[in-house]
Amino acid sequence: MANGLHKIKTSLRAVWRGMRLLAHVAKGAWIVAFRFPQLHYWQQHALVQAWAATLLVRAGVELEVKGQPPVKGPVLMVSNHISWLDIPLLHAARHCRFISKSDVKGWPIIGTLATAAGTLYIQRSSRRDAMRMITAMADAFKRGEILAVFPEGTTGDGRSLLSFHSNLLEAAVQCDAPVQPVGLRFVDGKTGETSYAATYVGDETLLGSIWRVLSADHLQAVVHYGELQSADGRDRRSWAKDLHTEVDRLRQD
Repeated sequence: MANGLHKIKTSLRAVWRGMRLLAHVAKGAWIVAFRFPQLHYWQQHALVQAWAATLLVRAGVELEVKGQPPVKGPVLMVSNHISWLDIPLLHAARHCRFISKSDVKGWPIIGTLATAAGTLYIQRSSRRDAMRMITAMADAFKRGEILAVFPEGTTGDGRSLLSFHSNLLEAAVQCDAPVQPVGLRFVDGKTGETSYAATYVGDETLLGSIWRVLSADHLQAVVHYGELQSADGRDRRSWAKDLHTEVDRLRQD
């Protein structure tokens, strides 16, 4: 009996959170359509950060920040990738511009919000487009911007860290821009153990992942910022290996 009541309570909580989350996404689309055109870019960035922080609250996720987020650019943040929540999570901790696959731009609502947040899009299968992106990133660094990439190229299961692709580090090497390793982790706030509720990998569906997040009790998201690094003579491949080691440490610390 008690177990049945608990399941009903959990489902009702998830539905309530889901309704609030949908309303918040709709509000974000309205802000982009009607308020963004009148705002300076730094005001837009502040709105994106506030919107992302509220999204986490609506989803029932508590944010914990460890270490020091970048104060100003140019900086390239390099992070592990676990969930659909990772982008709003990093936005909530410190606004940045993401490098994302070009498919995202065409997604209904999500693509509109991502574009408004300053996302730079790349066709990952195209070598020519990779070169174009390196140039675009270099221009952004010259403007003092903070960029972010997921060098695994896809989401992992949260248990192990996939190999890092090094291509997009080339812009940081060429511009001598610092790179900041970042470790992401989801934690069960009751037990303190790593939670896999937010994972979105393999055969898992997006709706299934969202439902697990909305159903979770005391889910915490930890963003752990490491120390800024410079290339110090390393090429992008050797630097990627060193960053992989540091991100792996940060996500488990």
